[in-house]
This record gives sequence, C-alpha cells and structure tokens, in this order.
Amino acid sequence: MGQGQQETVATSLAGAVGEEISASLAPVDAELERRYPGDPGTRQPVHTVYVPGDAFAADTLRTWGDQALAALDEHAPDAASFAAVLGLPDDLAEPVYTRVRAKLEREPVEDLRVDFEDGYGPRPDAEEDEAAARAARLIAGAYADGTAAPYMGIRMKCMEAPVRDRGIRTLDVFLTGLTEHGALPDGLVLTLPKVTYPEQVTAMVRLLEAFEEARGLEPGRIGFEIQIETSQAILAADGTATVARMIQAAEGRATGLHYGTFDYSACLGVSAAHQASDHPAADHAKAVMQVAAAGTGVRVSDGSTNVLPVGPAAQVHDAWRLHYGLTRRALARAYYQGWDMHPGHLPTRYAAVFAFYREGFAQAAARLARYASRTAGDVMDEPATAKALSGYLLRGLDCGALDTAEVTEATGLTRTELEGFAAPRRGDLTASTK
Repeated sequence: MGQGQQETVATSLAGAVGEEISASLAPVDAELERRYPGDPGTRQPVHTVYVPGDAFAADTLRTWGDQALAALDEHAPDAASFAAVLGLPDDLAEPVYTRVRAKLEREPVEDLRVDFEDGYGPRPDAEEDEAAARAARLIAGAYADGTAAPYMGIRMKCMEAPVRDRGIRTLDVFLTGLTEHGALPDGLVLTLPKVTYPEQVTAMVRLLEAFEEARGLEPGRIGFEIQIETSQAILAADGTATVARMIQAAEGRATGLHYGTFDYSACLGVSAAHQASDHPAADHAKAVMQVAAAGTGVRVSDGSTNVLPVGPAAQVHDAWRLHYGLTRRALARAYYQGWDMHPGHLPTRYAAVFAFYREGFAQAAARLARYASRTAGDVMDEPATAKALSGYLLRGLDCGALDTAEVTEATGLTRTELEGFAAPRRGDLTASTK
C-alpha cells in the first residue's frame, strides 16, 4: 500500500440499520435532554442561613458576620488556637484562618432565607403580612445597594391544608413586594417545606405560573427548593422514590432538595438525642435524594446541627468540632451545601469548606492540567473525572477557598476553560481521551 493510502475497512451492516436505530431512540434522546440537562453551572452556596421573619432586619447579614468574628476573637483569636481546636494541620492553619476572617468581613452569609415556617410560628395575619412585605422591601433594597447575599429569599409555610392559605398569601405578599421595587433579583430563592406528595409540588408550580401571568413575568422565571422532611417524601406507598417524582412534578422549576434533619428524623421515630445529619436514617434519605437529583440540575443540601457554639470556651470548642466534622463529612459525600442556625457556626462552616478545597487543590490542579494537556501521570483520568476535578476547583473559587490566579497558574486553564470541563455536552463524558 502506497504512502498516504488508507486501508479499506470492511463492515457488514447497511447504513439503514444505524438510521433505524437512531430513529427508534429519538424519543429516548429527547427524554434524556429534558430530564437530565446536567448541572446549571451557576454558583452553589456552601450554606443556607435561616432567620425568623420577625427577626430579619437590614443589618442581619452584617450582624451575623460581626457575631461570628467576635466568637473567633473570644474563643480562637489566632490561627494556632483555631487550628488546635479543629485539628487543622500546620500548613493549613494560617491560610484557613486568614480566609475565614476575610470571608466573615466580606461575605459572611452566602444564602439567606427569611423564615415564615417553623422558625416563625403562628402569628396574626396582619403581622405576617407586614413581615412578608418588610422582607421584600429589605431584600430588594439590599440588592439595589449591593449589600445582599448572593442568594436570598423566603421559606413559606407548606402546602398542607391547615396552613396552605397562609403560605400562599405570604408568598404573594413577598413576591408582589419584590416586583413593586423592580425586577426580581437573580439571586431570588424560595423554599417549599414539608413536601410529602408530588401533587404539592405541582400546586406550587401552578401558583408560580399564576403569579407570573398576573405580573407579566416570563413563564418559568421563578424556581423553588423542595424541602425533604417526611419519610413519604423518600419512599411512596407503592415503593417508588417519591423525591424523583417531585423533581419531575416541578416541571423544571426545582433548584434544590434540602434535607430537614430534625423533622425527618422525628418522622422515623429517632429519639431527640440521636437526631443528627450523620444518623443512618439521614444517610439513607440523602443518598436517595442524591441519586434522584443526579443529572437533573437540581442540587442537594444537607441539613443542620442544633448544637450551638455558645457558653464557656470548652463548650464552644466542642460545638465547633462537631460542626466542623459534620461539614467535612458532608463534603466528602458530595453534599456541598448545608444549613447554619447560628452566627457561631459560620467560622467552622468556612473553616471546613476552605480546608476541604485547599488540602486537595494541588493534586486536583495537577491532575486536571495533565488531562488537559494529555500528559501521562500516575493516574489515568477520564472525562468524567476531569468534570469532577474542574467542578471541585470552581466550587473552591466561588466560595473564596481558592484564588483565580493560583488556579490558573496551577492548571494553565482560565475559568471559562474550567467551566467547559465541568459542564461538557451530553455524550462527551464517554468520548475517548485520545
């Protein structure tokens, strides 16, 4: 065979066979695109802070940050003492502590929910109306003057009969107030609690459709989180995973699944002393949530701890160690978000998150750099692993654990290139790495 000539490759199947197969799978292709669009590629906050509707004020975010800094000043005034409490290695002590303090000064809360459910309790209608209107006014003002958290919104009451009308009215008052102050903020997040049946999710969709039509908004503009707090939300009476049906019932509006540690544990009969996010019942529920949400673009959030870092130093340190350990445990299980119930939880939330990303940074960057340049190393990575590596680095950048310059230097990749690896087109994950 002459130079430049290609060997003829023999085949046995007619071209029509592939065409027929493609035609038969066209509905499946469309279903995959609809049901599993992949991660939206937007920033996911590392936590959600809940503040009762009557306690929320214009300075709430700054107050939480200041209280967290005061807790550090009192109970861990320097990197060495903080590292000693949490067991941080020497090489991470100063970088983590410095970044935690900077974070608390710059952006103490990443996601805030003004709570009109369990943290608020029953109130006269006029009082809740006013609180919802005030929340709208303060949140709109915060976005206007640049003091808002990246994400803010409310948790309404659930769709169960005793509180349904009140929940609908609170949502209406809040959203109406926001629209009267201008366009809905990009960081708007709504939480629907105690969802047990997919039909309750459908009802929320119809409610938001009606609001969008009433206010002339783009259809589908408003999304919401689904809070998983009952056993029926995980396993339906027919044995199917209810949460998977809830995601579909949301018709593309679901943005997150939030695990409710204490309501869910109580629903299963777990005694109060053992209700925690690392209980086997919690692990099972979150694993089902995680599998149901995978590929759908809906993100999973862990719950919270009710052990508050208050009191004498020894008690604060014990609570910090518990919270730090639970947060690190969740991160290792790919639950990149959780709840924080007290300002004193912020130092250990950020310490756990920053340590998680900084301790794995060098290895992740090196592996991704080798993959991007097709350089051999001691690990043979595939496209799916490159997706995970770039997602890891992007989450570290978003929360402040990593800096853009150091990531670019270590990987040779821009943020846009990282995003390309983190969100490949469907089918690219099975492509050859040639």
